[in-house]
Amino acid sequence: MQQLFQSRAAGPFGRRVLHERGARIPVAVVTGFLGAGKTTLVKHFLESAEGHGTAIVVNEFGAAGIDDALLRTSADETVLLGNGCLCCNVRSDLQVALRRLITDRERGLVPHFKRIVIETSGLADPGPILRTFATDRALGGECHVDSVIAVADAVNGLSTLDQFPEARQQAMLADTIVVSKTDIATAEASSALTARLRSLNPRAEIVTAAAGRVDPAIFTVSRNHPAFLAETVGEAVHSDGITSFSLSFAEPLPWAVVARAMDTLLALRGSDILRAKGLLAVEGCTGPVVVQFVQHLAHPPAELQAWPDDDHTGRLVFITRGIAERDVRALFEAVGRLHP
Repeated sequence: MQQLFQSRAAGPFGRRVLHERGARIPVAVVTGFLGAGKTTLVKHFLESAEGHGTAIVVNEFGAAGIDDALLRTSADETVLLGNGCLCCNVRSDLQVALRRLITDRERGLVPHFKRIVIETSGLADPGPILRTFATDRALGGECHVDSVIAVADAVNGLSTLDQFPEARQQAMLADTIVVSKTDIATAEASSALTARLRSLNPRAEIVTAAAGRVDPAIFTVSRNHPAFLAETVGEAVHSDGITSFSLSFAEPLPWAVVARAMDTLLALRGSDILRAKGLLAVEGCTGPVVVQFVQHLAHPPAELQAWPDDDHTGRLVFITRGIAERDVRALFEAVGRLHP
């Protein structure tokens, strides 16, 4: 990770960008368990003014695609992936579909689109999707995951979370969680589900939807914007052994400390780093540096032009399995002391 950037003329992290990924196509991943209301949510977004210029990639279970048919009349371009989950053994389907979409857009074969929404199957783990954008350099050069949106059903959500680890994983990796079907659920059920979701993922924004309608901004406002990345989160431990915590750094860090600490952590426990994302002050950099890690993989860091406000405290948010905040903090402190 320390050898990613060699051009001193361009600075340690290449060209500074106005926002992460520059002009790359933003991707929103919409996940949620079977029957949670993902398609209804996406359809309402596509029918809004903000949804114009959106391409849809749909992954379904079953012998025939239904969700893509419901969305096809609303989207500028819809792609139906083969039946199954967006998991490790079919990630190539997603890569091929996205590359074809981008190529067809450049050739004028499909209407121009400015964003992509991926609707996963109800049994999909979002983790492999995030890893796809980290491992495929060509794809990562054209588009990037801007937000992960999880949908949870207010009627059946609590029992679903209790019974299915996939549903818990979807909620824990989300930037935004939409509590759906609040128009037909009791207020008590909605409140109980919201509380459970908050315990699973204290850093996510939780919004409610009635009949699938929410503020379209959840699809268009970047969760990689400095204002969102600068938010802190307290430590939370879940029944699955999943821990959420945030490290704060009052002073700028040498990049070698960040790189060596994360290299060590990923080498030893990469499979248990579900997601780590942060906005850091790095020595030699004027703007904040965005970093993101998914299991054993590190996304290329990017230096932004400016901080969102006067608070330049670095923050690194972790979602881990069986890794305590104190151990990660101790690792950073030890590497910092040993750094010459």
